[in-house]
Amino acid sequence: MLEKNSHIPIYIQIEELIKQRIYLEEYGIGENIPSERELSMQFDVSRMTVRQAITNLVNSGLLYREKGRGTYVANPKFEQPLMGLTSFTEDMRARGMEPSSKVLRFEKIVPPVDIAHDLLLERGEEVFFVVRIRYANTKPMAIERTYIPVKIYPDLDEKKVMGSLYALIEARFHQKIGNAIQQMEAAIVGKEDCKYLQIGTAAPVLIIKRISFLSDGIPFELVRSTYRADRYKFISEIKR
Repeated sequence: MLEKNSHIPIYIQIEELIKQRIYLEEYGIGENIPSERELSMQFDVSRMTVRQAITNLVNSGLLYREKGRGTYVANPKFEQPLMGLTSFTEDMRARGMEPSSKVLRFEKIVPPVDIAHDLLLERGEEVFFVVRIRYANTKPMAIERTYIPVKIYPDLDEKKVMGSLYALIEARFHQKIGNAIQQMEAAIVGKEDCKYLQIGTAAPVLIIKRISFLSDGIPFELVRSTYRADRYKFISEIKR
């Protein structure tokens, strides 16, 4: 229960009590938690104090609100380490989840100038442009827009990109993947992507741009991935 004489603010104590109830599965994932009014009566505090605790839990991703319906327990976010070079398929399988893909687009194009520059392509050289929705246990997690130089993998087809591109390169083409350069930024989901990711039109997303290189330094892929911010968080270890 609350310790009203404690140096710890009441709203933080309420946050911790709600967290405990979630971790003990008193409030299950996807379930509606008690209203602000009900919680204020339970804890014998003002609704404003309860609202502050709930707002903090919403901002941290543990809860989410639906207008006119209430506050719900969110799905836990996947932690994605910012170290080690793995594919989406490898990441999901390492978590015991079943990855899958839906190819929305597969075609040869002459890429924009900036893409050609990043992939060290000459003017007019083509890439395979692949747009895929990536799923974990049938739930949409991300949309990937991938550019792959045709001159490196001329026999690539839509069927081959249904799974892990990294596994295809290493197992089928017997090439060794070396490293990647990755950039990350926060954004608001675009009109096209919100439909595929099954999120609202103003929902936050994480956008990752990755250029991957073979062991000889040749870039073989540029991918721009849009991740659901309510499903993903990225972590890194920093040493002095």
